[in-house]
Amino acid sequence: MKNQNLSIDFMKMHGLGNDFVVIDTRGKPLPVGSIVAETLSDRRFGIGYDQLVLIEESDVAHARLIFFNSDGSPSATCGNATRCLGRYFMDQENVPTVQLETDGGILDCHDAGNGLSRVNMGIPLLDWHEIPLAEEMDTLELPIEGNPCAVGMGNPHCVFFVDNAEAVDLAEIGPRIEHHPLFPERTNVEFVSIRSQSEIRARIWERGAGITLASGSGTCAAVIASIRRGLTSNKVDVKADGGCLNIEWLEDGVWMTGPTSHVFNGTLSREFQENILAS
Repeated sequence: MKNQNLSIDFMKMHGLGNDFVVIDTRGKPLPVGSIVAETLSDRRFGIGYDQLVLIEESDVAHARLIFFNSDGSPSATCGNATRCLGRYFMDQENVPTVQLETDGGILDCHDAGNGLSRVNMGIPLLDWHEIPLAEEMDTLELPIEGNPCAVGMGNPHCVFFVDNAEAVDLAEIGPRIEHHPLFPERTNVEFVSIRSQSEIRARIWERGAGITLASGSGTCAAVIASIRRGLTSNKVDVKADGGCLNIEWLEDGVWMTGPTSHVFNGTLSREFQENILAS
């Protein structure tokens, strides 16, 4: 790296165990791309996370967020990270709302009280070409064993309804569905059990990250699919492995409410910085 005196600070955050490293690049451009993102994500040789988030300047919102999955692949949106950073900026500025720009759109973040944060994840994408799928078909029932539902939440999702989500072998089935030829951009995968009209259980395989304890866009997709199938009301508590999110589908978008955690701040060592950024 040319500027050996550059200090790279980061924040470690999580939403229900779905964890992130956040680097603020405003005024400090960094050569962070897919290789660096994959290296930093290693939980033994790096810092470890499901997603890396870069904060950039925005002309249309409080800030712009760029997301990388732990395998280095880019993602248009990340609901839990957006909620975490919404809380961070609201606390910094002492304001009840902020807007954050993502490749999935400009997302509104609100203080929901009692330490909870609420984010409008936008209008769900339900047409085959928007999600996208490889060919035209009914997105309510895909021609895949188990007849899953496809939903776009800024990224593609494949939602299966099962009797017992706990019994699903995520490590075996998740990657197989992620790379299914019906999904040209790969897909997130959710396995959902209906508990009542207002509660579901969801387990999640995240595209580019693997098994995750929670996923903002994944829980939203699970609820959208449940509503479309007539299985739940429009406001649902989603029990993920890491805890509970409340999802509500309204005319202006899909609102996600839940807790956030800012775990610690850190600085990359000079040695580590040189090793991963020299190229």
